[in-house]
Amino acid sequence: MKIFQRTQRSLFGEILDWMLTPLLLLWPVSLALTWLVAQNLANKPFDRALIYSVQALAQFIQVGPGQQVRFSLPQPASELLRADDSDNVYYQVRGTGGEVLSGERELPAPPGDGGDAPPGDEPHLRDAEFRGLPVRVASLWVPIPGAPGPALVQVAETREKRSVLAAEIIKGVMLPQFAILPLAVLLVWLALVRGIKPLSELEGRIRARRPDDLSPLDEHAVPQEVGPLVASVNDLLTRLKDSIATQKRFLADAAHQLKTPLAGLRMQADLAQRQGSSAADLKQSLQQIGHASVRATHTVNQLLALARAEGGGAALAHQPCDLARLTIEVVQEAVPRALERRIDLGYDGPEPGAPGFTRPGNPTLLKEMIHNLVDNALFYTPSTPGRPGVVTVRVRADPFSRALAVQVEDNGPGIAPAERERVFQPFYRALGTNVDGSGLGLPIVREIAQQHGAQVAVDDAHPGQQPPGALFTVRFAAGA
Repeated sequence: MKIFQRTQRSLFGEILDWMLTPLLLLWPVSLALTWLVAQNLANKPFDRALIYSVQALAQFIQVGPGQQVRFSLPQPASELLRADDSDNVYYQVRGTGGEVLSGERELPAPPGDGGDAPPGDEPHLRDAEFRGLPVRVASLWVPIPGAPGPALVQVAETREKRSVLAAEIIKGVMLPQFAILPLAVLLVWLALVRGIKPLSELEGRIRARRPDDLSPLDEHAVPQEVGPLVASVNDLLTRLKDSIATQKRFLADAAHQLKTPLAGLRMQADLAQRQGSSAADLKQSLQQIGHASVRATHTVNQLLALARAEGGGAALAHQPCDLARLTIEVVQEAVPRALERRIDLGYDGPEPGAPGFTRPGNPTLLKEMIHNLVDNALFYTPSTPGRPGVVTVRVRADPFSRALAVQVEDNGPGIAPAERERVFQPFYRALGTNVDGSGLGLPIVREIAQQHGAQVAVDDAHPGQQPPGALFTVRFAAGA
């Protein structure tokens, strides 16, 4: 239970609530326990006085002739027994037959008194009511030799002095607590302020930083409990720094890649506008302008595809995707380009809807991944009448592990082992290919594959032959 409710959670407020709430709830419990202890302490001295009085009165019981029980109390003793400024003291003496020998007749007998109560050496104490007032009664059964039963002596006293003493004890205990409780609250407050101070200092150091300062925070300048939080923040800063560096490098490379086709566009436009240009020159300039615009458009589309792939995992939801269907659609869309480049493009795999070829993913990104693999194979595979280019797209399933794989194989020049990891870097193109590409297709493939829990590998399609060709494999983890 919270005593102080806040609209926004505060660590300082949470700790303060959980420290003060038990303190304030236990204070009434402490008051009740103190009252009970005070009552017990106040009863003890007066109970001893009552016991002494009842034992003293028992000494005045005498047995006369014929076993007759008599009680004779001297007048001074009687006056001393009744003399009290705060409370009234009453006594009663009963004979063996229950008759009242002396004292107050209305004083109630002990509970269970049926005339055969067993005698005892120790007085008994009880609370009762006499003449409308609460009283404390001490009773003693006195055995009479030869008599049919014991005599009874009772002394009763009102409880005024006991209440006054109990109140004094409570005042002596509770009044200091009224001063101690606010002091305890103040000390708790000051202790929390001092304990939270390192967090405030950490907040101040973070606020004082420049926007471009991504250096790690000092883990030794904070308490041990805050160390894991600072370590997590440092890890986030490191990853953010790497991400910003990657973005800066990416933007620089993108600007460099776009700079060439844009410069070509400007140059060809200047050539077309020069005086004395013939119709053939003008046509050639327009062709060069079209070629440069196509290259710039392709580069921009690849940049957008890479950006969509990097952010697609969080922005786009996954759903069951039929890899066979997606692959066939990509192959069908690539047929016109394959015919234009005189390349034999084929598909080897199951029909759409075949069981066991469905994986959760984003269909748009998966189709983009397969498209880039096929487009890359068509782009880098030469085709001549003597050696036509062949590109085969496969979809395979392991019957034991139930892992799926999408493969794109060509009979082109292949990729040297030393460059197989570098080709997945943005804007990198293998040397010796003499192909004007953007260098973004394979980075897009790897990014999309990683978001779908898959791995991309490149090997020789025909080891030991020349050219060896390239075999790209996207292997998905085993799943249902």
